[in-house]
Amino acid sequence: MAKSSVLGYPRIGADREWKKALEAFWAGKIEETELNSKLQEIRLDHLRKQLQKGIDLIPVNDFSYYDHVLDTATMFGIVPKRFPYEGGAVPVSVYYGIARGTKEAAASEMTKWFNTNYHYIVPELDGAAPVITENKPLTAYREAKEKLGIESKPIIIGPLTFLKLSKGYDISETDAWLKRLLPLYVQILQELAQEGVQWVQIDEPILVTKLENADLGRLKTIYETFAVSVPELNIMLQTYFESVENYSDIAALPVQGIGLDFVHGYAGNLQSVKENGFPKDKVLGAGIIDGRGIWKASLQEKLALLEELSEHVVAEKLIVQSSCSLLHVPVTVQNETKLSAELKNALAFADEKLDEIVLLTKAISSGKASVVKELEECELAIQALKQSSERNRTDIQQAVAAVSSKEPKRNLPFAERHIVQQQKWQLPLLPTTTIGSFPQSVEVRKARQLWRKGEWNNERYAGFIRDQIDTWIKLQEEIGLDVLVHGEFERTDMVEFFGEKLAGFAFTQYGWVQSYGSRCVKPPIIYGDVAFEKAMTVEETKYAQSKTKRPVKGMLTGPITIMNWSFVREDITREQIAYQLAYALRQEVEALEDAGIGMIQVDEPAVREGLPLKTEEQAKYLEWAVKAFRMTSCTVQDTTQIHTHMCYCEFHDMIDSIEAMDADVISIETSRSHGELIHSFELNTYKQGIGLGVYDIHSPRVPQIEEMTQMIDRALCVLDPKLFWINPDCGLKTRGVDETVSSLRNMVAATRIAREKYSVNV
Repeated sequence: MAKSSVLGYPRIGADREWKKALEAFWAGKIEETELNSKLQEIRLDHLRKQLQKGIDLIPVNDFSYYDHVLDTATMFGIVPKRFPYEGGAVPVSVYYGIARGTKEAAASEMTKWFNTNYHYIVPELDGAAPVITENKPLTAYREAKEKLGIESKPIIIGPLTFLKLSKGYDISETDAWLKRLLPLYVQILQELAQEGVQWVQIDEPILVTKLENADLGRLKTIYETFAVSVPELNIMLQTYFESVENYSDIAALPVQGIGLDFVHGYAGNLQSVKENGFPKDKVLGAGIIDGRGIWKASLQEKLALLEELSEHVVAEKLIVQSSCSLLHVPVTVQNETKLSAELKNALAFADEKLDEIVLLTKAISSGKASVVKELEECELAIQALKQSSERNRTDIQQAVAAVSSKEPKRNLPFAERHIVQQQKWQLPLLPTTTIGSFPQSVEVRKARQLWRKGEWNNERYAGFIRDQIDTWIKLQEEIGLDVLVHGEFERTDMVEFFGEKLAGFAFTQYGWVQSYGSRCVKPPIIYGDVAFEKAMTVEETKYAQSKTKRPVKGMLTGPITIMNWSFVREDITREQIAYQLAYALRQEVEALEDAGIGMIQVDEPAVREGLPLKTEEQAKYLEWAVKAFRMTSCTVQDTTQIHTHMCYCEFHDMIDSIEAMDADVISIETSRSHGELIHSFELNTYKQGIGLGVYDIHSPRVPQIEEMTQMIDRALCVLDPKLFWINPDCGLKTRGVDETVSSLRNMVAATRIAREKYSVNV
């Protein structure tokens, strides 16, 4: 009989209990023992739920105190030298220091987990001498068995993926590092085998990307070593997020199971299995339920796929599972009481996906007749949403088709626009600004809550927001910033805010997912055709501009970021969704300009997050992503300055696309990667306005003037001072007021030093 499994379960809890525990500990409200107790309670509850749902192979070691990649690094004692660590189990204080930074040491770099909206902490191998500090998969296995009687499936990130995601070593040292790590992995697996573990899931998502021949050789070395060292252990070599490259090489590895993604890697993986077959001696982990999407699966279609796979794999060698970890979706639909029945019935979050997996496993094992009722109910729910009026707005579809058929283009090229913009704005050398948001204090959050509950009327809440704007406009002027922002105090989330004001969006009450650390977001659901209804940002921006003679930027979230940070419909392409968003946002840009706002920032921090993992698909994505941005911003006057912002990513492979967006000024996160992005500009000329973030806003520390001066100096070795802007990495929403003001004062002080130094050469 077939078995059921998942590749991981959300950590955060249905009501974000995990987040609340972490933040209470960081704030000093609970001790470490209480943190441990709370997190164990959450962890066991998640295991208990999977057991009760009927999942056969329940994963462990997918839970984390912050991030699973950081867990792997600290399990091997890989701690950056700037943190106080003398060996042994890594203390929680050091663990969180690496993740979040301390007053004495900068946090480790954070970047996206493949092409998802989850961000992991990048391991720093420089100078590390890896040892096993704790066998975390074993600890998790023992807990599940002792507390709940579960014979679980421990998970560990594979050696090749771990190395590929790490930094701090030269590519020529890869084999040397593999030689250091491999014995540690063997010891972990041997200890698991001695404990009686039956299956271990080794995650190697790097196998869906292009690998060098040397990497294929390393892969063979790794798994042959495991086969010899722990022959009694069943290893599920797990891939996800796309179809595997080098299928034949992977299929030949001496492992007992191979997990393939038949959702996001559907076409490639199915073709590989059809053309090459599947090894008779291996178990297939068939990832057929989408671990990243929130829509109810068409069970008829999934059963048809399983039947197709059964031509190559017998039922006894089949595990029905999620396409990837359920980390990327909310916990349950059951708590959503405000969604329309039509939409709610078409949704499946983590718990509902467990039900789908169990149901499909039952159908394969006991026959389709055993689930006829469920199949019919599923199809009815899917069809009801498909036929809804929200998904069939011909007015929007026709308007977007007409706009997207033309090439979006500004009237003048940048070099000419820059001249007229400088004449209008008369900005100093190295102008300073921020990315947009200012601290959302307890007072701000409380006011919003009172307004949402109806305890404050619109007039009182608007007055409160104006008071916040007044305070921060004055502060920005006192600090000495050149281009100001209104602070975004009326906004909860940079995507949710716009989604609430556009047609075609729906919002959950509890649909939280982890983005990084304790940062949880509640992605909107784009379920219908997107349409502009009325101005969304004009009132607050216009008010802020009336309070100062300095320019105030209008602040929008761009179409690609809204799309990539939302759960999107599956019945039309992502390109079509992007163009609908661009058309709606263009109308907001025009409304801001009509209101006298002459600098408008269209943030696109998530452009690179949507980059396909397959190299051959990337150019097409970037082409329409750039087009969507230009559709949003191309109709403004020559004197109107369009800004944008990007963060969290490496950009060396898309500098050309960034330039093609044709923004007048782009600000890019760089401080957390310790200025490494600057190397891209040492290799590539960039001739438009640019600001490289000079300090990390994710860390509570106040950066010193000298640190920022060094960052500025290095950047200006390769970038034109006349086009260079100085700003923080990202928005300041999550920071405290005092640290924000102190950091910005230091930033302005560093700017003044730089102006004196570089003005003689301009």
